[in-house]
Amino acid sequence: MTVFKRGMHLGSYGTVDDGTAVFERACRSAVLAEEAGFDAISVPDHMHQNGTGGGPASPMFEAYTLLGALAMRTTRVQLFSLVSPVTLRNPAHLAKAVTSLDVISGGRAILGLGAAWDADEHAAYGFEFPPVGERMDRLDEALSICTALMRDERSSFAGDHSSISDAYNVPRPVRGTIPILVGGGGEKRTLDLVARYADACNVFGDAATVRHKFAVLREHCARVGRDSSTITRTAFVAPGQDLSRFEGQLIELADAGADGVVVLGMLDEAAIEVVGPALLRVFP
Repeated sequence: MTVFKRGMHLGSYGTVDDGTAVFERACRSAVLAEEAGFDAISVPDHMHQNGTGGGPASPMFEAYTLLGALAMRTTRVQLFSLVSPVTLRNPAHLAKAVTSLDVISGGRAILGLGAAWDADEHAAYGFEFPPVGERMDRLDEALSICTALMRDERSSFAGDHSSISDAYNVPRPVRGTIPILVGGGGEKRTLDLVARYADACNVFGDAATVRHKFAVLREHCARVGRDSSTITRTAFVAPGQDLSRFEGQLIELADAGADGVVVLGMLDEAAIEVVGPALLRVFP
């Protein structure tokens, strides 16, 4: 089953901290997107904004607080972070946060998880930022723990970096479990983790790059004995200034094997009126 097809990522909340207005703009964008046919909304899970989105002095919400609020303003879209860095939370705490979001939203949560990349953010806030090999090991363990907690009422797991012992996850997910999305296109380890754990993936790049990443994913799935068609394959896409070319981008990504996309940007009403129908035409 396809996890989602038409996502919007609220990648930046702007550069001005104007109190509650910045929150209301995010809500307005999410509501307009839902009305225009988007079926998923994602938010960053960062402590501060990166340089491309306005820099550390720009507004950045705590991800799951904002997602819980968006659950109250929307009715149909699925909600997730794209993606939660494995270094920022104990995995069991993350599973609890996502399950709480699922119950609050009536079963609309997705768990988005990745290996982390923003070393400056970690240094600023005092989070460990181990080498990439250890981050990938931590991601593997976190996926095991989150899968168990969302599948079973009580779980135990012992790893080198994380462990749980007779941990309960109550209340339970509304649908019995919660879809997992692994973000990133690392061909050796990230896509292997997608094949072993994920219900969905999200990769970056042009159509040729996306096609190649999905081919690598199929190889990992064949190795572990999984049908690759059970994984929803999505790609990031930025509309750019010329919205007349956007539908062509979508068609190229669909031809490359994407089941859906995540559109980057807190789109204004005029852009949503163009982007939403294009998404519905290419990914109905």
